[in-house]
Amino acid sequence: MDRSQTRLSPIARLWALLNKPPHDYRPATTVFVDLNVDRVADELKLTNLGRERGSQNRPGSDDQTLDDVEHLIIERVEAHKQDSHSVYQDHLHTYDERMTSLSFEERFAVIQQTAPEAVGDFEAEATMGRDELFVHRRRLHESELEREAFRKRHRLQRPARLATPGKIILKVGLLAILFVIEVAVNAGFLAKANMGGYIGAAIQAATFAALNILASFLWGLVLIRPIFHRNLLLKLIGAIFFVGYLAFAGALNLTLAHLREMKPSLGGDVGQDVLHRLLTAPFDLTDVNSWVFISIGLVFSLVAMADGLTFFDPYIGYAGLERRWNDASKQFTDIKSDLIERLRDIRQDATDVMNAASTDLSKRRAEYDSILQGRSRLNQRFVQQQNQIETAGRTLLGLYREANRKARSTPPPASIARPFVLERIVYANAEPDSTARDRLRQMIDETQGLLKDQIKAINEAFERAMRSYREIDQFFPEKDRKSG
Repeated sequence: MDRSQTRLSPIARLWALLNKPPHDYRPATTVFVDLNVDRVADELKLTNLGRERGSQNRPGSDDQTLDDVEHLIIERVEAHKQDSHSVYQDHLHTYDERMTSLSFEERFAVIQQTAPEAVGDFEAEATMGRDELFVHRRRLHESELEREAFRKRHRLQRPARLATPGKIILKVGLLAILFVIEVAVNAGFLAKANMGGYIGAAIQAATFAALNILASFLWGLVLIRPIFHRNLLLKLIGAIFFVGYLAFAGALNLTLAHLREMKPSLGGDVGQDVLHRLLTAPFDLTDVNSWVFISIGLVFSLVAMADGLTFFDPYIGYAGLERRWNDASKQFTDIKSDLIERLRDIRQDATDVMNAASTDLSKRRAEYDSILQGRSRLNQRFVQQQNQIETAGRTLLGLYREANRKARSTPPPASIARPFVLERIVYANAEPDSTARDRLRQMIDETQGLLKDQIKAINEAFERAMRSYREIDQFFPEKDRKSG
């Protein structure tokens, strides 16, 4: 298995980290429930119990400890304190979970690893692209050298005339129009000499028109083209074929003219008669329309021959060479454009994910500060809650003791005068360490600085890649191509 198919890129790993949710839920903090003095007093019937026990002079004047009712009140107060403590611990746990889920250490580790790797991968991609581009630029250079050498050897200053799709359609359409017109014209001229009438003449005309148009086109496309060559031998061959073409076109149209003047006959061989007249008296035509017929045929033939002659560049081999150079140039340009666009995409993706990572750290730092503030407020509220519980306990004891004192006939015990003091629950590490917060902020600043530096490094790597792509042309300077 290819390792590149299983290993995520640094950018993909960083995106996966950023897209990971911080936690499965976001618990909300609840308010501590205050101890309802009136409700507890009614529930325990403190006033009634105080009067009842006071009328019995209980507790005794010499008792040094709290009585059962006072213990019951304190137990109820302590129970409420423990309930509040449980709520406090639950919320502390919630804040701790939220703080843990921020996973700063994981983010620091991933960013410090992937950000430099992303720059390295970008530079590697740029290097591979440069190697690929160099191969195609060298191929283009070789094509340029071949083209310039051909032009210099054959003393050509003009660019090659290439057959574009539109040009090909136009020339083929011209041949088709010539064919249709010639069939119609020839059928009209041949109808009087054909036993089959106009239909038979049309069939005969189509045969001769195909021969006249297509053959003339092929003469110009293949045989006469060497006449434009610089080589004298090829030029002579082209001239000979041009003379041969003229003889062919003249003979073909003379044949048609003699065939027109032949009278329809059921007996005899028309072909032999036409051949005999061509050999004995080729120009013995009695009807002036026959000469018009020949002129029209020759004009159509010349047009078809010229169409074939200019179908491609008239200089043999030049069009193919120009086409290969154009293909190499287009391929080089397309590949260069694709490589640059790919580097732009990679740079943009890397920049986006690094900016997102920096923004994510800022958001998490804000959330971290919010959590610390929430913890601090929770601690203060727990302290206030214990103060409220202590106050409620004193109030409940006061209601009982006051009712007891009023109903007594003997002095109350000295314990009634002692105020109730709630034993506080205090956490030594309730408030977070300020140095830890400072260290975290420093790490965030350093990591964000790293991301900023890596974004700058990727931009610089992109500029270096663009310069290296442009420098490829310096290996193949323009003067070398001209001298080639």
